[in-house]
Amino acid sequence: MAVIAPRDFRKRMDRRKWEGRAFYVLCLLAITVALAMLAVLLIYIGMKGYSQVNWSFITSFPSRHPDEAGIKSALLGSIYLVIIAGLVAFVLGVGAAVYLEEYAGRNRFAKIAQINIANLAGVPSIVYGILGLEIFVRSLHLGKSLAAGGLTLALLILPIIIIASQEAIRAVPPSIREGGYALGASRWQTVWHLVLPQAFSGVLTGVILAVSRAMGETAPLIVIGALTFVPFTPDGPLSRFSALPIQIFNWTARPQAGFQEAAAAGIIVLLILLLSMNALAVILRNRLENRS
Repeated sequence: MAVIAPRDFRKRMDRRKWEGRAFYVLCLLAITVALAMLAVLLIYIGMKGYSQVNWSFITSFPSRHPDEAGIKSALLGSIYLVIIAGLVAFVLGVGAAVYLEEYAGRNRFAKIAQINIANLAGVPSIVYGILGLEIFVRSLHLGKSLAAGGLTLALLILPIIIIASQEAIRAVPPSIREGGYALGASRWQTVWHLVLPQAFSGVLTGVILAVSRAMGETAPLIVIGALTFVPFTPDGPLSRFSALPIQIFNWTARPQAGFQEAAAAGIIVLLILLLSMNALAVILRNRLENRS
């Protein structure tokens, strides 16, 4: 074994310290630039659209006149889409996660399913739009309706909810399951009464974060034929619809300065909704964890 001279040892240590400091400075510079760009964007949007955000803007329908344009139909469409997508994806996602974690074991089918779920989580959203167009709009004859849009977004967030639910179920200590079995509970009783209540905070957090992603999606809804101008509110699952991101996209394509301000105001409303949902996820998770 070679012996390192004290001088060489000090040189190596000094070089490692310099490399560590350089890496720290680069990381600090990267996050500073990223936050600065985000701050500039938010300030620009806030200055341009803050004056437009009022109750009339929220409760008015879209209009051909910028000073009369509102987001009522688009906002309600986004809320309905999120409700449909969240309910469908929650039931299917949590059910799939329970099966994979508690029943499937470590066979080949479970491994293939896990790989495909992980891959689906990284698929571009427009691919889900094409899938929804073929399955829900054409094959199931739902048309370009609110139900087709909600089910398409449910497909989009389904892998995210499955992965989040699996992680939450996996984090439950094995002693809880063993205690249930020791008391004579069946597997289903153990999962329903012991495992799921312990994992519910993590599952709920994953669902809310996934739904917040669905609320900001535009590409899948454009593919399935969502409208850009809707002067009415959806009256049922088969009604035509618009969504807040699509309304913002439509306004940004208009040359009038008033529509640019309306788009900035719509972005502010959308950011408030997304940040509120993320904050709700954190609050609910902390409260449920403190109770348990």
